[in-house]
This record gives sequence, structure tokens and C-alpha cells, in this order.
Amino acid sequence: METRTKKRLTAKTLAVIGMLTAVAFAAKLLSSVFPNVAGFLSFDLKDVVIVIGGFLYGPLAAAAITLVVSLVEMVTVSSTGLIGLLMNVLASCSFACVAAVIYRKKHDLWGAILGLLTGTVAMTAVMLLWNWLITPIYMRVDRSVVAGMLLPTFLPFNLVKGGINATLAMLLYKPIVTALRAAHLAEESTAKKGEAKWGVIIVALALLATFILLGLALAKVI
Repeated sequence: METRTKKRLTAKTLAVIGMLTAVAFAAKLLSSVFPNVAGFLSFDLKDVVIVIGGFLYGPLAAAAITLVVSLVEMVTVSSTGLIGLLMNVLASCSFACVAAVIYRKKHDLWGAILGLLTGTVAMTAVMLLWNWLITPIYMRVDRSVVAGMLLPTFLPFNLVKGGINATLAMLLYKPIVTALRAAHLAEESTAKKGEAKWGVIIVALALLATFILLGLALAKVI
């Protein structure tokens, strides 16, 4: 009986991870409505879904979703090939996996906030390094050109991108998990139930609006 229960739970977990992977790819497609920054830097909403998967099932699940979505993206809608695959995996994993590790150790609201903040900083640092290494190859320019773009372009872009994804994850995590539990696709939480954190929601909405405006400014739309 115990073995059958574990198998059912495993199958259920895989089903939810597969569903989140499909939603993450749909979020990637939806991201095309956002204007690019500097002509080639694109905002990407799939990290919202990936980090929620990481919060539910841990950093390995986040990494698995990242890899599958990035591979599908490479062979369907992307024109950047293996370089794009590498940069997608690095960006999403540095954000979602770091956030999921911290949330697993501190499994509450403040652990989620700390995880998302740390994930945003980690992604920004990782992408500054890898853009300095890879972008000259992609753009076929001298490395000094890219070095001159790190602080005025790549730094604010990744901070804004991480901020948008972090605040969206904060706002969407609870409704998504509640829906999954109602459908018996996710286990009930063992944490103590508290009052709705309306202050956190209001702050998250204000930050989301701010990051979106900053993103539009970076893209020179406003």
C-alpha cells in the first residue's frame, strides 16, 4: 500500500511538473509582447512559472523545467541556437534554483521574499559575467564594446527583469498552489495558516508597476 501511494505521488508530481513546463513555454511565447532592450535583450516571463515549480518541488524541479523549456524554445521559436540555450539556462537556473534553495530552508513568506530577492541578485551577477564572456561572440564585436554596456544596459535590464518575475511570482504563487490543491494535484501545506498578507500584496503590486515602467523606459518606449 505504501509503495502504491509513493508511486501515485511520484506520478502526480511528474504530471504537475509537466504541466508547469507547458505553462512556462506559453509564458515565454507571451513575453514577445514586451519590447526588447538594446535591440536583443528580451524580458521573459517563464521564470515566474519555473520559480513556482521550484517552490513546490525544489531546485532540481526548477532546473528540469528550465532545461526542457529552453530546449523546446531553441528548436521552435529561438534564432540564437546553442548560445541562446546556454544563456536561457544560466539565467533561469540562477534565479529560480537559488530562490528555491532558500525557500526550502526557510519555508514561509519571508523565506520566499528572501529567496526571490537573492535569486534576482544572483541572476544579475551571473548574467553580467556571462554576457561579458558570450555576447561579444554573439554580436561579433570587440569585448570592450560589451564591457561598456555592462553597467548602463545589462545591469538595470537584469535587475528589472528579475524584479518583474519576482513580484509576479509573489502574487501568483498562492492562487496557483490553491488551485493545484483543490484539484488534488499538490499536497496540503504543513505550515500554519495565517491571515492574508495584504500589505505584502499591495507592496508587490506597487513594485510590479514600478519595474514595468522601468522596463518600458529601458526599452525607450516611454
